Amino acid sequence: MSIFEAIMLLCFGAAWPMNIAKSLQNKSTKGKSLSFLLTIEVGYVAGITHKILYSQDIVLLLYLINFLMVGTDTLLYFHYRRKERQAEKGETK
Repeated sequence: MSIFEAIMLLCFGAAWPMNIAKSLQNKSTKGKSLSFLLTIEVGYVAGITHKILYSQDIVLLLYLINFLMVGTDTLLYFHYRRKERQAEKGETK
């Protein structure tokens, strides 16, 4: 196990609950980037894959937790983006 990898994942992981809370509070995709969220998810999938294939240790749990948090934020993005599009259609009619 790399303590530095664990610290990196803990630091990244600390930011996601705040980001999710911001999404829930604002009920908006403003300031969000779907490509950013998906890029982060791909990175976590790569980390998870590496851990499963080459280096199974407790750090895998941190990758999984972070992946789930980013996934939650991504689902919120799609939810609020759909609502924004519906509102736009309602305004243009």
